[in-house]
Amino acid sequence: MKIFKLLFFVMLLKGALYADLKPFYSFANIGINYFDWTQDTHDKTSKEDFTYISAEGGAGWKWVEVYANANLENPTKRYSDESPNNLRYTAYIDLDVKVDKDIRVHFQNFFLEGLDYYVNDFVLGVSYKYKTDFGFWIKPFIGVHHTTDTYYKGFNGYMAGWVLDYNLNFLNENFEVFWWNELEFDRNRDFYLSNNKPVGDGKSYGLNGSMNFFWHVNRSVTTGVQYRYAEHKLGSIEYQSGMIYMLKYNF
Repeated sequence: MKIFKLLFFVMLLKGALYADLKPFYSFANIGINYFDWTQDTHDKTSKEDFTYISAEGGAGWKWVEVYANANLENPTKRYSDESPNNLRYTAYIDLDVKVDKDIRVHFQNFFLEGLDYYVNDFVLGVSYKYKTDFGFWIKPFIGVHHTTDTYYKGFNGYMAGWVLDYNLNFLNENFEVFWWNELEFDRNRDFYLSNNKPVGDGKSYGLNGSMNFFWHVNRSVTTGVQYRYAEHKLGSIEYQSGMIYMLKYNF
């Protein structure tokens, strides 16, 4: 249960940082989500719709910001069921350590494990965070990319992207727009196209991201929708997209 070990580590890290210095922001929630792939994605890939349980949290200090999430996909299924309708685990952690004003050392790691496939994507680089006084911030980043998965292990090019967030009040209701986007490039093309047959994603670049719209109903409840997209990623060379419907309980 590697995902639970990671969650335990994140909780210990958060506890240690709290003990040292109270953060200027923190959040945590659990949620139930439904991933509805488009018909076009169903037609071109083996993707199937699924439900997943999520847990996420984060905190920020003057010198460091940390974010982590973990998902339990197809929670009513068994690990041994046939893919893609089997139980799967994912985990993600993002860490930014400030080195000079808004410049940060950026670290992120994504892990997924299923019955017949696992992947660990690690990125180390730099990021820059720009904030405004009206509820908007953006954090672009770039770094080197190392992949360990069922089929490949080693340096795998570079990753660049951004995370942005905008909080707004409309008709006395609190809303949030959140967008993350990642572009992988200069991947090991010889491997992905070995023997003229696509292996893995089949291209030397990949696109991955989502656009989210949240309604913060009150302090405890958040609901929202997410447009999820990917190309030359998630095990397919095709452009894939879908909607995720989310309900979260905030602690």
